[in-house]
Amino acid sequence: MEIFFQLFWLFFILSALSPYFNQQMLLAARARRITDLERKRKSRVITLIHRQEGFSFLGIPFARYIDIDDSEQVLRAIRLTDKEIPIDLVLHTPGGLVLAAEQIAEALLKHPAKVTVFIPHYAMSGGTLIALAADEIVMDENAVLGPVDPQLGQYPAASILKVLEQKPIAEIDDQTLIMADVARKALAQVKRTVAGLLRKHFDQEKSEALAELLSQGTWTHDYPISVEEARSLGLRVSTEMPLEVYELMGMYPQPRGGKPSVQYVPIPYGREAPGRRG
Repeated sequence: MEIFFQLFWLFFILSALSPYFNQQMLLAARARRITDLERKRKSRVITLIHRQEGFSFLGIPFARYIDIDDSEQVLRAIRLTDKEIPIDLVLHTPGGLVLAAEQIAEALLKHPAKVTVFIPHYAMSGGTLIALAADEIVMDENAVLGPVDPQLGQYPAASILKVLEQKPIAEIDDQTLIMADVARKALAQVKRTVAGLLRKHFDQEKSEALAELLSQGTWTHDYPISVEEARSLGLRVSTEMPLEVYELMGMYPQPRGGKPSVQYVPIPYGREAPGRRG
């Protein structure tokens, strides 16, 4: 009986520690992959990847967004990088805090060597703002960017201002008027930031026009800007995505538990792929 209890507690301890060890192994594998990519490209590789990973609170995974912790870490990585060494940023994010995104974008803009942003799937809102600071944006053929118009809570700033255009002031409550004032300032501030980032590649007139399009509520906030549309806007976009970036993304899994909604055999299929043979 004593041996049984000893085995039980040993099993319990190993089960409790297993997620920690698995996470450490995953972090080590990511570090190796990042080092391989740095050696290949002779660059500093920084990742800003927001996924809902295995750790959660009470079984509920936390959604990740760009925050101040992210900006502090990215800025530190940039400070630790020699001015002559290129920076490669692997970016996968739904967006986040405008302040944090602006800090990262401005720091990348000031880096003297080439800055490349890799977008394997999407970089929306604040992610697009960061991408605009790059010398080159590399996207998967099906990846997307998004508008950078500011949001006040659950409402787009541009839509709040529409209320002032469509209703007499006397019929608008004080809270909406206050939000409209903040919205006007937010729109002006983001437009100024975007135009400043774009002046690295465009003249002032083009920068202002593109900043207006991206930041002033032209589309809904989740509107997907494809590779083709990004190029039509004048952005420098390549689709020459290194294989190592895809492999690195594979090391940032979504939370486990429950039946996966997507399943496939994870190997490349060519002309002789299974299912095509006679």
